[in-house]
Amino acid sequence: MAEYIMKYLVEQVDLSHQFEIASAATSTDERGRDIYPHAQKKLREKGIPFESRHARQVTEQDGKAYDLILCMDHHNIRNAKRILPADCHQKLHLFLEYAGEERDVADPWYTRNFEKAYEDIARGCRALLTALTQEARP
Repeated sequence: MAEYIMKYLVEQVDLSHQFEIASAATSTDERGRDIYPHAQKKLREKGIPFESRHARQVTEQDGKAYDLILCMDHHNIRNAKRILPADCHQKLHLFLEYAGEERDVADPWYTRNFEKAYEDIARGCRALLTALTQEARP
């Protein structure tokens, strides 16, 4: 959901050309699968456009290619540190950090509460966009 929420927010402020937004898992569990059906339903409810995709695992190359790598929870940060080269670890941040919260995003896989997950992710995306656009100002 985060990839498409962030793409939507960036598009709303006409900054799509300034960002490359992608998502990847830190495990192989969902590799090759499309967006989970309940997540698709929540995105539709909120009017967030998305397209079919195939999940992939984060790679060493992602660490070099991206300026910022956000992880939904502490477990993902640990996994990402095992995958990414050590010189890329400073790029890793907990997703809600930009919203001033040092906690994990509510995981709907276990709770089935996709509304809470959506709220956390949307809050994190809005805060990240604000932080990034403020950094760009002179």
